[in-house]
Amino acid sequence: MSDQLLFSNAFSVRFDGAGSAIAIDGPVEDGPDATGSFTWHHFRREGDGTRAELEALGLDPFVIDALVAEETRPRCTVHGHGAVLNLRGVNLAEGEEPEDMVSVRLWLEKDRIVGVWLRPLFAVRDMLAAAERGEGASSVGDFAARLAMRLADRAEPYIGEVGDRIDAMEEALLDDGEDVSFGDLSSVRRSAIVMRRFLVPQREALSTLEIEDLGWLSERDRMRLREATDRITRLGEELDAVRDRAQIVYDELANRRDELLNRQTLLLSVVAAIFLPLGLLTGLLGINVGGVPGADNPWAFWAVTGGLVVLGVALALWVRKMGLFR
Repeated sequence: MSDQLLFSNAFSVRFDGAGSAIAIDGPVEDGPDATGSFTWHHFRREGDGTRAELEALGLDPFVIDALVAEETRPRCTVHGHGAVLNLRGVNLAEGEEPEDMVSVRLWLEKDRIVGVWLRPLFAVRDMLAAAERGEGASSVGDFAARLAMRLADRAEPYIGEVGDRIDAMEEALLDDGEDVSFGDLSSVRRSAIVMRRFLVPQREALSTLEIEDLGWLSERDRMRLREATDRITRLGEELDAVRDRAQIVYDELANRRDELLNRQTLLLSVVAAIFLPLGLLTGLLGINVGGVPGADNPWAFWAVTGGLVVLGVALALWVRKMGLFR
């Protein structure tokens, strides 16, 4: 059931309040038909007639606009007796960038959930699969908390991979002295920054939902929402650590590059300081005018050459004594 529903343009599922759920076709009359039951309607944003379907469900225009908005950030907004909850999950589709996080927009009421998504999320498939096994959500609040936890579960391996990449860079740079690619380092920093940009507001959204005065949220639901909030907070802290460590690696790498450049510049300066006097002397002796000493002596060339060698050695020793070259 999960894969078939996940890639459809729209689906509706009825939860029985005990963890099980069944897919329902056609129009359904919302409201509990048994104690604790609730319905989940989910639509693809780009699907034909999505707005009309949302209007047919009797949703307020404010809620509809929030669900089909072009761009969204994680947030929770209470409206009447329900709440708009926008969350984000890593994009684990083949060929996609995981940090290109996919949004899931939800309208939560006492006995109904209305969702809109842009692209399929594996976390949503996890929710459907759990319900198929009889281990699904028991209430609307429980559904929101479970979905947040599934989103965190899917994000955690990728965040761990980003952490492993910065570990390898630190080990290569600080322990082995090897160079690290600026491109690879920039990729790690970008992944951490982009994911943190959505995870921090997601933590705030879940925290807001947990403390709002909504009668259909039980104490158990609030406890699970707090647990999901703590999980998101921990992931955000890991991303903060990755970002800070990446900055340290970047600074160390930049310092090494600067030090290498300074040493090369110093070497060129030392070479210039040694050969400048020698070049001056050879230039003077090579001018095409009369009176150049030794012009008629056959041994003068070797005398000048020996003098230049002695002068060069003396200049090199002087530079070394001054501490400019080691």
